[in-house]
Amino acid sequence: MGRRVVITGAGVISSLGDSPAKLHTALCEGRAGLRQIQLFSTQGLACHLGGEIASFSPKSYLGERNFRPLDRTSQLVAATAQMALDDSGWTAEMRSENEVGLVLGTMFCSVHTISQFDRRALAAGPAYASPMDFSNTVINAAAGQTAIWHNLRGVNSTIAAGSVSGLQAIIYAAELIRTGRARAILAGGADELCFESFYGFNRSELLCGSNHSRGDFPIPFDKRRNGFALGEGAALLMLEDAESAAERGAPALAEIRGQGSAYDPSRGFEDRKSVNAIARAIRIALDDAQVTTGEIDCVSMSANGSVPTDRHEAEAVAAVFDARTRTIPVAAIKSMLGETLGASGAMQTISVAQAMLDGALPGISQLNEVEEDFPFEKASPETYKLDLSTALINSIGFDGGCCSMVLTRCE
Repeated sequence: MGRRVVITGAGVISSLGDSPAKLHTALCEGRAGLRQIQLFSTQGLACHLGGEIASFSPKSYLGERNFRPLDRTSQLVAATAQMALDDSGWTAEMRSENEVGLVLGTMFCSVHTISQFDRRALAAGPAYASPMDFSNTVINAAAGQTAIWHNLRGVNSTIAAGSVSGLQAIIYAAELIRTGRARAILAGGADELCFESFYGFNRSELLCGSNHSRGDFPIPFDKRRNGFALGEGAALLMLEDAESAAERGAPALAEIRGQGSAYDPSRGFEDRKSVNAIARAIRIALDDAQVTTGEIDCVSMSANGSVPTDRHEAEAVAAVFDARTRTIPVAAIKSMLGETLGASGAMQTISVAQAMLDGALPGISQLNEVEEDFPFEKASPETYKLDLSTALINSIGFDGGCCSMVLTRCE
């Protein structure tokens, strides 16, 4: 199996809190991080709801420094990285002597910066295009800027795989450590809420209410669901080789036991292919972790309110878990955070790790009406109390990508 991979710290900035504990408390209390968007105008669009981070200031996390080279996405990642480094005990002195890597998942990264750069050059002329902004017009800008900011001298990779990017980044980083190619890596994801991505999802009729249906119901698995609400944020985990972490006296919060990935070539348009791909990713993860469905205490679902994709995920879990599906507890935190794209898988992982500490699994906010064949009897808007030792985390993309990961509590 290779080396054991453990989580020794985490950082998160979201619409519901800027620490793992704050986020978990808000989720368990059923607080809504979704509200009318203020970052940009949604006039003329069908959807006006989003999971916006209110009053974000990088100074609160990074002190008085020059933030001009960093756009908003890079600021979110750099601030979150600082929290994860602090939480795991990786000081600046330690980073100067030991390599720490960064694997960041993102769907759009700096698309807003790219759009601004292009608009300014087209409208005012090339002479008015800012060279400072140019460095942020690549999808790996946030990973590079954060590595420079925090002196992260190890592997630096950006995973761009749609909304599954965050969990795929964690899986990739875990595999690097597992095979001995790295000892410590910050892994997770980030995406900002901006007009460009919001407009694209609205035109694609994927946002709640954008498909000409009435009302906003971004509620995973609910019978009334009509699309997702777009969110934003950044979440990073410090992954380490278990032996190295123990040598430096770092407590392990949880262990990444197994992972699996698959692809649906129909990109969600053919029900059977989509269900089979998700089920395959789950089975690969379970096999990799050497655990059975009977050992899984809960499933953190990727569901976000999408009509077909939520159903595909539910059917895939049911196909793998069979009769146990009725009694397995499930969580779907996008009911409160919205679809945070690259950040979503890491936020799910942080939520599960926190649930392992206090035995409280967040409910599915506003889940009141389920379809007749909905297989999860324990799905509820109420927080569920349980002794959580082993969990399955799913991430399902818009374009056929899907992955799963098994997380276990460190005793």
